[in-house]
Amino acid sequence: HEETPAYTDDEKVALLAYMLGHNGHHLEELHALSHQLEGEAADLLHLAVEDLVSCNTKMAEALQLLQK
Repeated sequence: HEETPAYTDDEKVALLAYMLGHNGHHLEELHALSHQLEGEAADLLHLAVEDLVSCNTKMAEALQLLQK
């Protein structure tokens, strides 16, 4: 594994904001896909979407703290 680069405060905020938007786009795609699946695959993808929503909520809270 490569070492994690040292980000400036502005870079941390920018990266986290970017990742939230990026994840949001994937959330929309995964949610739509979950409605095209059936059975256990649909159920699992729906749960994964819920997990990603939870992750994004935590990331958004972290971003708010960084922006203070």
